[in-house]
Amino acid sequence: MGQTADDIKNKTFRSVYLLYGDEGYLKSLYKKRFISALVSEGDSMNFAVYSGSGTDTKELMGLADTMPFLAEKRLIIVEESGFFKKSNEELSDYLKKVPEETCIVFIENEVDKRGKMYKAVSKYGCAEEMKTPEEAQLKKWVAGTLQKNGKKIRSSSVDFFIARVGNSMCSLESEMEKLIAYSGEREVIEDSDIEAICSVHLSNTVFDLVDAVSGGHRKKAMELYGEMLSAKEPAMRILFLIVREFAALLAVKELSRNTRDKKEIAAAIGKPFFTIGKYQAAAARFGTDKLKKAIEECVEMEESVKTGRITDTLSVELIIAHLSNREDV
Repeated sequence: MGQTADDIKNKTFRSVYLLYGDEGYLKSLYKKRFISALVSEGDSMNFAVYSGSGTDTKELMGLADTMPFLAEKRLIIVEESGFFKKSNEELSDYLKKVPEETCIVFIENEVDKRGKMYKAVSKYGCAEEMKTPEEAQLKKWVAGTLQKNGKKIRSSSVDFFIARVGNSMCSLESEMEKLIAYSGEREVIEDSDIEAICSVHLSNTVFDLVDAVSGGHRKKAMELYGEMLSAKEPAMRILFLIVREFAALLAVKELSRNTRDKKEIAAAIGKPFFTIGKYQAAAARFGTDKLKKAIEECVEMEESVKTGRITDTLSVELIIAHLSNREDV
């Protein structure tokens, strides 16, 4: 990770930390590490957790100013407070004078880096983004985690696993637990194990839908859409992801004109490099103008839903029906 990991390892704690970003696994991991490093077993007097937007600023500061009882440090964890998305003059001013006997750890999804709270933590403590590791690191983590549990897996199978499940570390960890249990006494995890037991990430199903549309396979696309609705996925979220996939196809098409390096293309669009081949194949079935038009149609359809001119489920059906018409590609 970075400074936070070093501080925990060296037991040289600052008075305030901010862990932010969308990788829930890492935020949870570092929360546990702070607790393990600073809180003795059964010590509830020197450890407190605040959660949600209702966190009281004055109560928080009052507790932070209270000397720890028979301990070197007091740990206060504040989760999803919203303090870093709006102005909080009193608390941001306080962060420069948090007692050295106190360690406050803020854990947030979103932050405003222009705000005083973020700037105060950056100046007087440590602010670090918890984001999904790069592809190589993620693959190493998956293989290492399985190895610790007595399992081996080929590099190509790791690629298949991540492509199927997605790159969320929380999802990957959960699916690895299923794989370990499913494989039983067998040492090697096979592609067939992954296919049999691992859940397909929604974005991958949406790509399959768009891929079916690009090939003119309307029936298959409708079946995939029906499966997502049956899984209680909101139609508007599916529409959003369809737009994102068409945007990725357009980017791949344009980038492929200038480079054949799949890793370069992958880095530009934020996709694993081993998925670029299938994106190039799908993009090749559309003309550039058609891809741009598809994005425009999806956005227009979303507006029609918002204004009540059409239902959300029907909007996606119409998009599939229209764009899978091969005569219009």
